[in-house]
Amino acid sequence: MFETLKPAPPDAILGLSESFTADPNPAKINLAVGVFKDAQGQTPVLACVKAAEQRLVDTELTKTYLGIDGLPAYRDHARQLVFGDAVDPKRVAMVQTPGGTGGVRVSADFLASHHRSTTVWVSNPTWENHISVFNAAGLATQTYRYLDASKTGLDFAAMMDDLKSKPRAGDVVLLHACCHNPTGVDLTAAQWSDVADVLVERQLLPLVDFAYQGFGSGLEEDTVGLRALLARCSEVLVATSFSKNFGLYSERVGTAALVAVDDQSAKAALSHLKRAVRSNYSNPPRHGASVVATVLGDSELRQLWLTELAEMRNRIADMRKALVQALAAANAKRDFSFLLNQSGMFSYTGLTPMQCDELRTQQSIYIVGSGRINVAGVTPGNLLRLAEAIASVL
Repeated sequence: MFETLKPAPPDAILGLSESFTADPNPAKINLAVGVFKDAQGQTPVLACVKAAEQRLVDTELTKTYLGIDGLPAYRDHARQLVFGDAVDPKRVAMVQTPGGTGGVRVSADFLASHHRSTTVWVSNPTWENHISVFNAAGLATQTYRYLDASKTGLDFAAMMDDLKSKPRAGDVVLLHACCHNPTGVDLTAAQWSDVADVLVERQLLPLVDFAYQGFGSGLEEDTVGLRALLARCSEVLVATSFSKNFGLYSERVGTAALVAVDDQSAKAALSHLKRAVRSNYSNPPRHGASVVATVLGDSELRQLWLTELAEMRNRIADMRKALVQALAAANAKRDFSFLLNQSGMFSYTGLTPMQCDELRTQQSIYIVGSGRINVAGVTPGNLLRLAEAIASVL
């Protein structure tokens, strides 16, 4: 049954990371993989996480299964962090998932079980795994325009034109709450309101991927888009992740949430979300959720987390500015100041696939072929070499 199988193509991003690992060049730079890195190029364990884990070691009494919907304390904190007071908690059905990807997949399975004929509309471009996840759940996908011709800024008029004309009533529109992956190009508050109005008018269901809360402008500031949707749309799906803002990448901590028109509808929806979980991974892992619940449930640890989150956010912003300055100093034949208008870990640089290939093969600098870079991968130690290398391929 297996002898006729051909090797599957490598993942566009993880495949680059494998090549990076095998590269013997001691000056190699990895800007492909989407994880936070500190000034030394390491992905640290936050001090608040270490403290919470020690507390769990000292007090945890069991490793038995969690319920299908996950750890209650974790869900309560996650609900408050994401929704605040913008919606009645009784209207929110939420399950714990293995990371933000798990949140997207549970949402997709839920939609496929009840609305299989729906089409999911994603931005062009979007996170590369989005389409694969929806297709694996049996849902069709289409794209709406997002970037302008330079591929460095938003073409809002084109986006609105597509949303007003292409999806059918009942279709789903995937939106990035903040720190758009892969471009770093976000909507303004006013644009979010306009999008929400179109969704209501066209009877489209928003599915919000909220993977980077706190990495843009701040925890509350990054909810501006979701707040605009909640103010106008009676139903919303939201997938969240704590991989980035807690540095819990390997613990796979996320949620799938559904905002319904009333509490009875939310209760019914929760039962179907739980069915989607049961038929997939049965129940979620405990440890990462316990860490998040411990930190958010303790005033001192929560304040420590807020401080560390701000440090991560500020480091990314500082390296973004430093990269623009270094490229100018290297006499790059392009004005890269547009990077300052982008947000979060990722940015579209405008580099072509050929230029990215030359950076990889000739200078051991690993960038996704689309030109997307992980700004958090830029460090004081590799900044000058990176800027000179980019200038050399332009």
